[in-house]
Amino acid sequence: MNKIINKKFLSDLVVELEVEAPQIAKKRKAGHFVIVRVDEKGERIPLTISSANIEKGTITLILQKVGVSSSKVAALNPGEYLHDVVGPLGKATHIENFGTVLCCGGGVGVAPLLPIVQAMKAAGNKVISVLAARTKDLIILEDEIRKSSDEVIIMTDDGSYGKQGVVTVGMEEAIKKEKIDFCMAIGPAIMMKFAALKTKEYNIPTYVSLNTIMVDGTGMCGACRVTVDGKTKFVCVDGPEFDAHKVDFPEMMMRMGAYKAEEKEAFDKYLQTTK
Repeated sequence: MNKIINKKFLSDLVVELEVEAPQIAKKRKAGHFVIVRVDEKGERIPLTISSANIEKGTITLILQKVGVSSSKVAALNPGEYLHDVVGPLGKATHIENFGTVLCCGGGVGVAPLLPIVQAMKAAGNKVISVLAARTKDLIILEDEIRKSSDEVIIMTDDGSYGKQGVVTVGMEEAIKKEKIDFCMAIGPAIMMKFAALKTKEYNIPTYVSLNTIMVDGTGMCGACRVTVDGKTKFVCVDGPEFDAHKVDFPEMMMRMGAYKAEEKEAFDKYLQTTK
């Protein structure tokens, strides 16, 4: 079992948990994720490691309450325990000195983007970060992103903070100012799809971190499969990061919506028990 050390609300729906996991903290790299269960019968949910403290033996996980399992995890308080935390899983982000790197995060996707921004900056890149959300309250980790970025562009759908518009508006602003050598985009599937379309216009190499349905995290169950460059890949072991211009986003989004009705029914029942 893994003890919750600290808890912080980044918004009404987004929670940051510092979790005791010394071995994972030692081995974790940018791009890695863990799979957690809140209790013995709990659903296995993948969460990206946003940071780690080797000295304290802790990792930091950020999640948004969207269903039963994420709400149960978010309800845990310091001193309580996750039933298990497995990781680090997946392949680490490929980091090198590309030149100028555009890092784009949508909503809670900024959490897995943070360690990549930090690693890209440490590798000598000029880093331009674009953070996007529906409204000001949903912009997270801005201060941390700014510490490792040469420039930060904030976009909100409603114009309540930064500039009004979606992530691609901020991306195009950066692209038109200078030559971008590489782009990383993380966020909702629809956001990554349009980010990929935007960079394809300008022939900018781009990677995305996919957030498919996942069960075992070892490539055996096949729940996370996606089509990349016409071939079947498993996000948990082949990814989670792939060439954005080769991902079949329509197929991926269709598969991600396969259990929407069941998820809503389960969440409605859960809300009834918490009243």
